[in-house]
Amino acid sequence: MNPEIKLRKAEIEDRNIIWGIIQQSIERRRQDGSTQWQNGYPNLDTVESDIAKEFGYVLTVDGEIAVYAALILNDEPAYSKIEGAWLSNGEFVVVHRVAIDEKFAGQGMVKKLFDHIEDFTKSHGIQSVKVDTNHDNIAMLKILEGKGYSYCGEVLLKDGMRKAFEKIII
Repeated sequence: MNPEIKLRKAEIEDRNIIWGIIQQSIERRRQDGSTQWQNGYPNLDTVESDIAKEFGYVLTVDGEIAVYAALILNDEPAYSKIEGAWLSNGEFVVVHRVAIDEKFAGQGMVKKLFDHIEDFTKSHGIQSVKVDTNHDNIAMLKILEGKGYSYCGEVLLKDGMRKAFEKIII
């Protein structure tokens, strides 16, 4: 029997579950020797802000939160200055703060998240998805490559340089 997998907006009642998932991801990044997410960001305030601004989304498996991500429409100031070039100048969805519950790790859930994000993007008539990740986040780099995202260059976020990717959806 196939599990029911859905993408929905995060609700304030989800914040502690989301924060727990992000804490797992912070620890995983630390154990992998990464500098990403090792300076107090993201934190519970980040999650609460995402939810209040309606940026927070969760991928659920049979109703249980498996993956968290922030989806932001047309707004990432750091993306206006790229060392390289974006594929497009149209409307875009920015994907930030992707975190998966350890219980669901290794099951292709982040790939499914990106499938749902791309469907969301297409259904809203938005041209592309843009995302950045740390140079040492091998898992995310592999996912982006596998999903057909193009490397566009480097962007400077508050915690350092990131590899930037884009995929044209429509």
